[in-house]
Amino acid sequence: MSRHKDGKIELLRGVPLFANLDEGELEQVGRHADEISVPSGQVLVTQDTAGNSFYVIVEGAADVVRDGTKLADLGAGDFLGEMALLEDLPRSATVTTTAPTRVLEMHRRDFSSVLDEAPHLARKMLATMAHRLRHADEQLVT
Repeated sequence: MSRHKDGKIELLRGVPLFANLDEGELEQVGRHADEISVPSGQVLVTQDTAGNSFYVIVEGAADVVRDGTKLADLGAGDFLGEMALLEDLPRSATVTTTAPTRVLEMHRRDFSSVLDEAPHLARKMLATMAHRLRHADEQLVT
C-alpha cells in the first residue's frame, strides 16, 4: 500500500460512519472518496440545487440552514448530501463551513456502487438518517 493510500484508510477508519467496515470495504470507499480542505465560510451544498456529491466531515465544523433557519451544527464524523443522491431531488438545506474543514467527497457515480459493496455503511447511514428524521419530528412538536 502506498503512503497516500495508508493515510486515507486511517482517515476513514477514524470516522464513526466507517467504523464497522473491514479493510476491503475501507479500501473501496477510499478509492472513490477525495479528501478536500475547505476554508471557513465555504458553502458545501446549497438548498434547492441538484445534488452531485456526498460529504463526510473529517475535521472542522459546518452549519445546516433551511429557509434561513439553522437546523444543526455538524462536526467531525457527520455526513451530508446523501438524501439528494438517494432520492435524486434538490438539496434540502444549505451547509456552510464555520471553521477550516476537511471533508471526504464522493461523487454520485461512485456513491451507489460503494453502498452496494459496503452493506455496513448503508445500514449505518440509514440509522443516522432515521435519527435525523426523529429529531426533526421532535423539533416540530415542541
